[in-house]
Amino acid sequence: MSRKGKLPIAIPKGVDVKVSGSEITVKGPKGTLQQKMHPAISAKIENDEVHVIVIDESQDVGNFHGLYRALINNMIDGTTQGFEKRLEMVGVGYRAAVQGHALDLQLGFSHPTKIQIPGTIQVTVDKGTAILVKGMNRQEVGQFAATVRSKRPPEPYQGKGIRYAGEFVRKKAGKTAATKK
Repeated sequence: MSRKGKLPIAIPKGVDVKVSGSEITVKGPKGTLQQKMHPAISAKIENDEVHVIVIDESQDVGNFHGLYRALINNMIDGTTQGFEKRLEMVGVGYRAAVQGHALDLQLGFSHPTKIQIPGTIQVTVDKGTAILVKGMNRQEVGQFAATVRSKRPPEPYQGKGIRYAGEFVRKKAGKTAATKK
C-alpha cells in the first residue's frame, strides 16, 4: 500500500464529490471534472474526506493507489483554485498574441506559428512576451504549456527561446578562436 494513497483528502466547502461505480466526479466553483478509476481501486467519502481504497490486493494495483489519490486531490484543487503555468519568451523579435481560439507565436521562423487553444484553458499574453496558461485540469494546463515551449525550446548558447518562468537555462561556452603559436 502506498503511503501517499493512505492519506485522506479534505473536501473544502463549496465542493461536491460523488463516487458512482468506478467514476468520481468533483464539482466546484470553477466547474466539474470527472475521472475513471481502475476497477481494483475505489473511493469512499466519510466526514468531508475522500479515502482511496485498494479493493483487490491480489492484482498489482498498489502502483495506482497513490496515483489516484493525487489525481483526486488535483481535481479538488483545480475546481477550487485552478492551475496556471507562466512562460517567458527570450529573443529579439519573439512575441505572442491571442487571436480568437489560437495562440499566434512569432519565433523567428519565416512563418507564424499558430497553436489552437483548448476550450477548457484560458491563455493571456502580457507585454507580448509573457504567456499565462490557466485552467482547472492540471494535466491539460501542463500539456499545453509544454506544447508551446516545444515550438522553440531555449537553446544553450544564447538562451533564446520559450522557457517556463523562473527556469534556469545553463549556457555553454561558444567556440574560441585558435591561438597562433
